[in-house]
Amino acid sequence: MTKTVYYTASSLDGFIADPDNSLSWLLSRDIDEQGPMSYPTFRARVGAAALGATTYRWIVDNDPDGWDFTMPSWVFTHRRFPPQDGITFTTDDVRDVHAAMSAAAAGQDLWLIGGGDLVGQFADAGLLDEVWVQYAPVTLGGGAPLLPRRIELRLEEHARNREFLCARYAVSPPG
Repeated sequence: MTKTVYYTASSLDGFIADPDNSLSWLLSRDIDEQGPMSYPTFRARVGAAALGATTYRWIVDNDPDGWDFTMPSWVFTHRRFPPQDGITFTTDDVRDVHAAMSAAAAGQDLWLIGGGDLVGQFADAGLLDEVWVQYAPVTLGGGAPLLPRRIELRLEEHARNREFLCARYAVSPPG
């Protein structure tokens, strides 16, 4: 069954990016790429992705490989970006994009990369199934919050992967 999953890293105080929208605090951390709840293992089960413009811009500007995703991806934005193969820049409602992502994923999971407000919009529409968080041993004191709204979750799995505390949560139905 296809799931819509928010897979991300967070500081211990609940931020996915620092006040400058940087992820540099994360990239120096020790994690086993083959360890529990690792990124490569997760990414292998993903067929389509969605992310916000700030996250997309950071990846393009800071990842040494640039945008190397081969899966169909949707970037929610009001900004203008150069065309990119496999990316749809959109201002559409998350429900419409979710339907397109589901069709493109061909039975694989959908990855909500971030930011937290975009993920919250999917949750508000009842379209978020799981939240996977890799907690890094750092506090940022401010920045982009993991999720800027209340969402009830149920812990399903947890593990240690070197420096990270990894947790998988199911989204609990409202009520």
